[in-house]
Amino acid sequence: MKLPEPCGPVSRRVGEALRAEERGRCHVVLPDEPVLTDRDVQLALWTVYELSYRGFDDVDPAAESDPDVVRIRGVIEHRFEQELRQETRTRLAGVPDRDDVADQLLTLVRQEDGPKLSSYLRREATLEEMRDYLRERSVQQLRESDPQSFLLPRLEGAAKVALAELQYDEYGAGRPERLHQTLYAEALAAVGLDDRYAAYVGEISGTALASANVMSLFALNRRGLAAGLGHFAVFEASSVVPSRRIASGIERLELPAAVATYFLEHVEADAVHEQVAARDVCGPYVADHPDQREAVLFGAACALHLDELSGRELLARWAAAAEVAS
Repeated sequence: MKLPEPCGPVSRRVGEALRAEERGRCHVVLPDEPVLTDRDVQLALWTVYELSYRGFDDVDPAAESDPDVVRIRGVIEHRFEQELRQETRTRLAGVPDRDDVADQLLTLVRQEDGPKLSSYLRREATLEEMRDYLRERSVQQLRESDPQSFLLPRLEGAAKVALAELQYDEYGAGRPERLHQTLYAEALAAVGLDDRYAAYVGEISGTALASANVMSLFALNRRGLAAGLGHFAVFEASSVVPSRRIASGIERLELPAAVATYFLEHVEADAVHEQVAARDVCGPYVADHPDQREAVLFGAACALHLDELSGRELLARWAAAAEVAS
C-alpha cells in the first residue's frame, strides 16, 4: 500500500515528513476550525497511525518512532482529544450515578435517540446508498479489532482474560474464513466494491476517518487504555440491533448472501459480546482501578458521539442527493 494522496495542507505536510530523508524541523499548523471531522486533518492522523499497523511500501518502517513524526502525531492528537472531550460533555453529564460501571455503559447505549441510520438502511436505502454506507465504514472494518489488540498487554487478571476471549471470536475463533475483517471484505466484493485494505481511505469522509482514528488514539497511547475499554464495550453493545436492521435492508435489496453474512455474524456474536465487554472487561478493570471510571465512560461517549455524527452526515448526504435527482 502506498501513502494516500493528500487532500489539504496538513495531510500534505505529513506525507512530506514521512518521505523526507531528514525529518528535522517538520511541523504542522492546524486550522482554527474544529478538526474532529476535518478530512484533511483526520487523513493526516490516520496516515501517521497506519505506521503502527501495516505501514506503507514507500515509507521507511523506522518512521513510526521518528521523533519528528511522533511530535506531529502529538499535536494532532491533542486537538482531537480536546474536541472529543468538549463534544461529549453533555452526554457524560447524563450518565446515571450507579456503582456498577457495566450498568452505566449499557444505560448510555439504551438512552441513545440519535438518527436511526440503520432503520433507514432497513426500509428505504437504495442500492447505491447501501454501497455508500459499506464504503464509508470500510477503512474502519477492514482493521476490525486490531486497535483493541494493543490493549491486551496493558491489562491483567480477569479483564485481560475476558478481552482475549472476545478478540478470539473477533478473529474468527480459529477459522480464518470467519475473521470479521474477511467477512467485511467479502461483503464489499459482493456489491462490486474494492475489498483491499484501506482502498477507500482517499474517498471516505472526515467523520469516517475520525471513527477509525479514535480507536487508535486510545489503543496506541498507554494513557488511553481505560477509554479504549469503554469505547470497545459500547461499540459491541450498540451493534446488535443496527446489524439486524442492516441485514434486513440487504435482504430487501436482494443482494448476495455474502453481504448480509457480516452483519448476521454480529447479531449473534455481539449479543454475548456486549455483556462480556461491559461486565467482564470494564467491570473488573474499574474495580481494580476506580479512578479510571470516568475515563472508561469518556471512551464510551466518544463511540456514541461519532456514531451519531456519522449517521447524521450520511442521511443528510443522501437526502441532498435525492433532492437534486428529483
